[in-house]
Amino acid sequence: MEPKTSAVDFPTRNRVHVALACRDVALSRAFYERLLGTPATKVRPGYVKFEVHEPPINLTLNETEAPQVPRLPAHFGIQVKSTDEVVARRRVMEAFGYPGRSEEGVGCCYAVQDKVWFSDPDGHPWEVFVVTQADTSTTADPLALAMPAPA
Repeated sequence: MEPKTSAVDFPTRNRVHVALACRDVALSRAFYERLLGTPATKVRPGYVKFEVHEPPINLTLNETEAPQVPRLPAHFGIQVKSTDEVVARRRVMEAFGYPGRSEEGVGCCYAVQDKVWFSDPDGHPWEVFVVTQADTSTTADPLALAMPAPA
């Protein structure tokens, strides 16, 4: 392979890329603009791209007639540094009509967390969370935790 450099600049050495199938790319775009707090960087028919610096992610939405929410991964998440940020994200999302489900002091991933859950228009579960205790002896089933937020 011939050595080449990235045509796209981003501030970190690397970043995660997630591509999600969705039924209505415009509806999903609105959800993710609120969740990520940034506008899309590329919009084409049936396609939307977010190149987010914080957290560093390349997220694409790909319109398809019948997307299936996959059994795996169990859910997606955005880790923040305080409960104030969790609450602020919930307020923003709910102001735009995306109800959240809060959990406080939950044992998850062998840590204690405060979080709020949202589901995108196609049912992909997202959590915004802060770790309030870095290590604990218990965890929870990630599939059970990621139940869709109430409509």
